[in-house]
Amino acid sequence: MKHPKALPFLFLSEMWERFGFYLMLGIFFLYMNDSEKGGMGFERKQASDVFGTFIALVYLTPFIGGLLADRIMGYRLSITIGGILMGCGYCGLALPGLPAFYISLLLIIIGNGFFKPNISTILGNVYNDEKYKALKDTGYNIFYMGINIGAFICNFFAAYLRNNFSWGHAFAAAGIGMFVGVAIFWLGNKHYAHADVIKPKKPEDLSLGKIFGIVLLPALIVGYIGWILPGNIFGSDSTDAFIFGAIPVVAFYASLLIRSNTEDRKPLAALLAVFAVSIIFWAVFKQNGTAMTIWAENYTNRNISEQFEAPAKTLGMVQTVEMKLDSVNLTDEQFRVKKDDSGKIIKGLDYPAYFKNIPASEKPAEGESAKLISTEIFQSVNPFFVVILTPVVIAFFSFLRRRKKEPTTPWKIFFGLFITALSMVVMIAAAVYSNNGMEKSSMLWLIGSYCVITFGELCLSPMALSLVSKLSPPRLTALMMGGWFLSISLGVKFSGVLASMWDGYESKYNFFLVNFCLALTTAFIIFLMVKWLNKICIDRGV
Repeated sequence: MKHPKALPFLFLSEMWERFGFYLMLGIFFLYMNDSEKGGMGFERKQASDVFGTFIALVYLTPFIGGLLADRIMGYRLSITIGGILMGCGYCGLALPGLPAFYISLLLIIIGNGFFKPNISTILGNVYNDEKYKALKDTGYNIFYMGINIGAFICNFFAAYLRNNFSWGHAFAAAGIGMFVGVAIFWLGNKHYAHADVIKPKKPEDLSLGKIFGIVLLPALIVGYIGWILPGNIFGSDSTDAFIFGAIPVVAFYASLLIRSNTEDRKPLAALLAVFAVSIIFWAVFKQNGTAMTIWAENYTNRNISEQFEAPAKTLGMVQTVEMKLDSVNLTDEQFRVKKDDSGKIIKGLDYPAYFKNIPASEKPAEGESAKLISTEIFQSVNPFFVVILTPVVIAFFSFLRRRKKEPTTPWKIFFGLFITALSMVVMIAAAVYSNNGMEKSSMLWLIGSYCVITFGELCLSPMALSLVSKLSPPRLTALMMGGWFLSISLGVKFSGVLASMWDGYESKYNFFLVNFCLALTTAFIIFLMVKWLNKICIDRGV
């Protein structure tokens, strides 16, 4: 009740937008891998590459969307256009064929660029009123919980619709959720109309023409060069193109720092430093849609006990797998698809791959079926913990604040990275206790890892959003919010690169160990910067 009236409308708009986005994302990798029930039939490495590139572009376009909202369109119009484009994209994925597939992904990518940075920015603007400034961190935590309520409930819809109807029905539900979010946003229009202010242009600001000329055009040119270069520097043509194309955009943000005045230079430097270290967090965290989905699909014991089968079926959680010989893609003991000398996938009579690493004594008899938890339901574990733990985290920091012992925002970001590293320790243990995946792993390991990384996420992601709003020069707020999403973009692209290496690791223990080392090293780097970051925050009065 202490928060501005705009918060519940923005909360619910973002909740339904994320319902659509995470419903689509929860089944996207599975849909690309599926070759039996109307999916795309991509190989696992190709699916990881497409997944990583798509998510990376989803988080790259906020650079453009934030810029246009800042200078020309305003935030409410940008959010509306973005939501409609995303809704059309989700519905388009229900259509068959590669052209519809890629056109739909393009609509989602562009739509997210208009929607995502600007709803976060308009929320920050609402809290710029002196009456609400002290509540900004808490407001972002509550807003972040709205994101995760949508992300939690969506996978139950996805599982029910794709198991009982088709992939297309699930994607159409994502589109409907997005349109609901746009409608709610306009219902609350009067509560944030005052926060939709186009910033006046200053002499030192680059014109849109110059930005497109010195940033976006070079990005396209350099990206194309990365695409056509012989060989693959970073594993695939799309990854090369993306990373090369990101160089001019990164250079643009560096130029903002170089050209800034004395007043803006330190806060911009602090934000760019946080953006840089956050890349590794997202590279580890965003593997929930790829590597962690592979672990859930093939390496986790997803059997449902009889007493839970009926309620699980009601919630759409049940996937039925029959124990019978069928024509399937043949795989080895690590679920890697077998190919002939020409690279063609070898098909043959075999049992469904899920039964490959189950002891013979526990396998169903010939013709019997196993009732399993649908793989995408595990995508709801992280948002479930966000919803449950957000009030706990808020209460804990409020308790410390009353005693004047609350950690600063930079310290919270450090704790977020350190806890993220610990989540990989849980998966290392899972790999050890499952004999490197030769036996099914208890789902408690996967749930435990998601629980730990959620604490890290709650310390880092909403706090970084709040820091952008606090430290950004007013005329650059949406642009710097776009910079935050650029860091996510680079991180999730690297997550796709890391996930595409999954099949190359004979030891899954080593795969998770690499992720642990990356997160821990980055936590140490931010630890070395905390004192400097704290001083900048104090100097800015935040």
